[in-house]
Amino acid sequence: MTSSANSSKNLDSALAHLADVVDQRRDAFKLGIADPKTSYTALLFSKGDDGILKKIGEEATETVMAAKDARHAGLSIQQQQLLIGEMADLWFHCLIALSQFELRPEDIIAELERRLGTSGIEEKAARKAAGQE
Repeated sequence: MTSSANSSKNLDSALAHLADVVDQRRDAFKLGIADPKTSYTALLFSKGDDGILKKIGEEATETVMAAKDARHAGLSIQQQQLLIGEMADLWFHCLIALSQFELRPEDIIAELERRLGTSGIEEKAARKAAGQE
């Protein structure tokens, strides 16, 4: 699979570009330019919060099952490719949700960077103490 030699800048750039496209399609839907009958992205936006979030749940479940299948198959290339496909679907639908809620991948990256160097256990305890969990 892809090595870690790919820079985070390229990843950030790719996610930002994809988010730009999703935002453009969201705006086109809102303006009545994108038709849910011919555009999958417009179809998702036409379903509103509940439809988008339901789709994320479906894609998350499919991703979990693909990961379990990949592990069971000894991480065969074929099963890993299926996992990659499911994960790509999940990420895409998460980008749709971010756009729906007027957020960007950069917001998520900033939050992850804020957490960098903090134990996940400590971070979760801090959220619980602040009443955020």
